[in-house]
Amino acid sequence: MHVPDGFINAPVSAVAGVVAAGAVAVSLRGARRELGGERAAPLAGLVAAFIFAVQMLNFPVAAGTSGHLLGGALAAILVGPWTGVLCIAVVLLMQGILFADGGLTALGVNITVMGVVTTVVAYVVFRGLTRVLPRTRRSTTVASFVAALVSVPAAAVAFTLVYAVGGTTDVPFVKVLTAMTGVHVLIGIGEAAITALTVGAVIAVRPDLVHGARGLAAPLKLRVDGELVDAPAAPAAPPAPAAARSTRKVWATGLAAALVLAGVVSFYASANPDGLEKVAADKGIDEKVQEHDAAGSPLADYGVKDVSDARVSGGLAGVIGVGVTVAVGSGVFWAVRRRRTPEAPHSRTTESV
Repeated sequence: MHVPDGFINAPVSAVAGVVAAGAVAVSLRGARRELGGERAAPLAGLVAAFIFAVQMLNFPVAAGTSGHLLGGALAAILVGPWTGVLCIAVVLLMQGILFADGGLTALGVNITVMGVVTTVVAYVVFRGLTRVLPRTRRSTTVASFVAALVSVPAAAVAFTLVYAVGGTTDVPFVKVLTAMTGVHVLIGIGEAAITALTVGAVIAVRPDLVHGARGLAAPLKLRVDGELVDAPAAPAAPPAPAAARSTRKVWATGLAAALVLAGVVSFYASANPDGLEKVAADKGIDEKVQEHDAAGSPLADYGVKDVSDARVSGGLAGVIGVGVTVAVGSGVFWAVRRRRTPEAPHSRTTESV
């Protein structure tokens, strides 16, 4: 759903830029509370890199149309809503500058639609569901699925509203809304599946690293006379040593997965236009689309310039993108954490919404 230059006029793009800048500024303050742990910054950088990698994997959703992960729900659930907005902003910035994906004048629109709307909507839905569902791993995964599913058409509606105010072509609002929501409901199913699988996998290994699973504790089950019953509560164990709580393996595994997805699996992604591109072409929204300012970038269109082999070119571009995103993201989040204001000991466990 990367909006290119030329879809939205300059005044509305400027307003969206101000909105996006304000959202990022507010998120910087909120992220200081979420990035309290020593290893939180590199993990948040890893989430940004993983989302970058998965966004390269377009999947078919209808005849001649594909979709890809937006990532707002996944980021919000894994690292928190404020940090989640920053993760998506970092990804969009890297994509726009290095890969000519998403217009530079439309960066504010993209951050607002793909970052702020998806993250806020997903986290509100997720938190609402986790308050009424049992506090189990399965319920948390189900809530992740639903939150991600809702966030994608919500972003489509948000884009349609922006287009209604500042679109550069004269296409009826209802036609754009119907087309955008219809295809993005289908894309939302793919988004929901990816989000639920990823959140479920991390919870299964390290639930303590999932922001949305804080306080989650699945009771131990024992089989008695052929039936599963809750085991008696065990006495509190002493805190695990720092080595046992290390996130090094999780970080290395996540980075390796991102590199494989971007460097190898992305070659097999669907070549069909994504939902917005398809709607724009069918409805004439792209009549005034402009060439990207970074079209001459050595990595434009996710390929390395002067590398003739498409598989190698795309793979190298993906690997470079993951590396740059994890480095920039970790640096940003480390700087945010360093500026974190001291808090009283009891306030450090307070969850921000």
